[in-house]
Amino acid sequence: MKPFVVATDKGNPFPLRSLDLLFNLLRSRSLDALAKDFLTNFADAVGEPKYLNILQDVANRKIRAVQIELDDLFNYKDLDEEFLQRVTENTRRYISIFAEAVDELMPDPTEVLSADEDRDILMTQRVDDGTDAADNSDPLQKMPSEIKRFFEVYIKAFSKGTPLTIRQVKASNIGQLVKISGIVTRCSDVKPLMQVAVYTCEDCGFEIYQEVTARVFMPLFECPSNRCKTNKAKGNLILQLRASKFLKFQEAKIQELAEHVPKGHIPRSLTVHLRGELTRKVSPGDVVELSGIFLPIPYTGFRAMRAGLVADTYLETMSVTHFKKRYEEYELKGDEQEQIERLAEDGDIYNKLARSLAPEIFGHEDVKKALLLLLVGAPHRKLSDGMKIRGDIHVCLMGDPGVAKSQLLKHIINVAPRGVYTTGRGSSGVGLTAAVQKDPVTNEMVLEGGALVLADMGICAIDEFDKMEESDRTAIHEVMEQQTVSIAKAAENINLPPALLSRFDLLWLILDRADMDCDLEMARHVVHVHQNLESPSLGFTPLEPSLLRAYISAARRIVPSVPRELEEYIATAYSSIRQDEAKSNAPHSYTTVRTLLSILRISIALARLRFSETVAQSDVDEALRLMQMSKFSLYSDDRQRSGLDAISDIYSILRDEAARTNSMDVSYAHALNWISRKGYSEAQLKECLEEYAALNVWQIHPNTFDIRFIDA
Repeated sequence: MKPFVVATDKGNPFPLRSLDLLFNLLRSRSLDALAKDFLTNFADAVGEPKYLNILQDVANRKIRAVQIELDDLFNYKDLDEEFLQRVTENTRRYISIFAEAVDELMPDPTEVLSADEDRDILMTQRVDDGTDAADNSDPLQKMPSEIKRFFEVYIKAFSKGTPLTIRQVKASNIGQLVKISGIVTRCSDVKPLMQVAVYTCEDCGFEIYQEVTARVFMPLFECPSNRCKTNKAKGNLILQLRASKFLKFQEAKIQELAEHVPKGHIPRSLTVHLRGELTRKVSPGDVVELSGIFLPIPYTGFRAMRAGLVADTYLETMSVTHFKKRYEEYELKGDEQEQIERLAEDGDIYNKLARSLAPEIFGHEDVKKALLLLLVGAPHRKLSDGMKIRGDIHVCLMGDPGVAKSQLLKHIINVAPRGVYTTGRGSSGVGLTAAVQKDPVTNEMVLEGGALVLADMGICAIDEFDKMEESDRTAIHEVMEQQTVSIAKAAENINLPPALLSRFDLLWLILDRADMDCDLEMARHVVHVHQNLESPSLGFTPLEPSLLRAYISAARRIVPSVPRELEEYIATAYSSIRQDEAKSNAPHSYTTVRTLLSILRISIALARLRFSETVAQSDVDEALRLMQMSKFSLYSDDRQRSGLDAISDIYSILRDEAARTNSMDVSYAHALNWISRKGYSEAQLKECLEEYAALNVWQIHPNTFDIRFIDA
């Protein structure tokens, strides 16, 4: 079959393949002109030539990365949508086009550069020897542009728009620029990746260049220069590693976020390649947004024989954006500094911050305060002999099903800059700590971090902790760094070992007790949230998670100290707790020296919230109150409210109701109705009336038993 031909103006046939080459050449030249025009004329918001300034910094060796943003291409008036679409759908080709444009536009350095780098010395020597101008008829002797470049070009996706999940990246996205989100689960070491291999011929002495575009390549062994061919000499080539060009290379694994995984499915993962200046930008546990080119990669070796035509896929990363930065890396944006200063002057900031945690969840004020202090924490202490005392606060939430324990944990993970939510049922000991796996890049055995490793220096929330096997649960004894643990179990089944319980600073038992007033108020709250998709009015505007994160990051920079006059006060309080426990013989409660350290940690966290350099006695009192309330919550065998005995609780109910009605007189019928709603009996009410009448708190009518408060 003959090739198709077309007629030219002169009537001579012209092969279609040559015409395609001509069109491609013309298009390439027009694309180069467009790229140069954009880099030269695009101005930023203040009218400065953005990319020319970047190129000047590159020429002065201040930076190495030239990042072309699609937002800038979209806003540039002289580029049409078709060009933008071609950049998005054929990104790798346009990276080379922009790189060639940068080569032509690169200005001379305006600062004195030190020529002590190997690359500079070799390039100077090549220019002096005329290597670049050598026999241009031999393409292998011509110096490739890659070896001359001391910069890297990246194309960044649009900043707006929701990133795709790994599950949404399909075969139709091959070769395109995509933006995905996920959590980094594994990172390899940074290795050198050969970009241009340079050989020296032992016979003719020429330098031969071989561009490497894949992960593997076949080295040259015989000199292909024209001189060796003319002399019919098979010159032996020696690979010059010092003269070759290498690029920093790192491989990572990114996994779907938990909220993106459909029910009944396992999270999907994607291999990510990071090159040059993008290496060392991510670490396991980081929640990131990556933009890059979705590309296929063929299997090699024995796997290729089994795979056949099937290829693996990976993401060639172009930009890295962290969703939540670590506290120490957090930079305040806009008016956040003013908002934090204004909040710090608020006398009720402690309560407002606590109520801003999961405002859609009704009640649990003290539990929310405990979780707030967990986020703030205390600084780590390192003694002169090298011994370390942790500053992180551990919280254990226990209770009946349906009391919002899991929702509280998930909200904490949302606020924390680094956090992992997992369940005890789906976590083995290896899944929580670390697993040994084979690195596909180096074939070395590497450790892949589990949930506790991914949450290092952050929060690890483990739900259904009691569903774990005992052997798995013991695996985290010594790796309890920063975590909250939820045990979704009925109260009478709490049976965790003392060695584990003593590692928690606060243990909360959240029971679902029947209480008509509380149940009615909670039902109204839930219905309001369900209908309006927001919490009822709290009397103030709850802080957004981003502002809460900014406030906590500012508070964590404070390192409060305990004044000497409070040392005796804390020691006495600890001694009293030990004595009370010995007398009461309370279940599920273990007071050790760790409890004393817990008091100090919670007090320091409270001082941090006030941006105070010293711990006040009010901080210690609040820490003791929280610990006492957490212990009272464990005494589930008595019907106690707020940790009080029945008589005191009935008195509190009557006093609160009298204050609410603004009356000093309470009828016996009303009193009986109020306490019956709380689950108390008439006999307990009469006992309370007699006891407090003897204390001259109120007077009792001898016939009707109505109550009159003596002290308003």
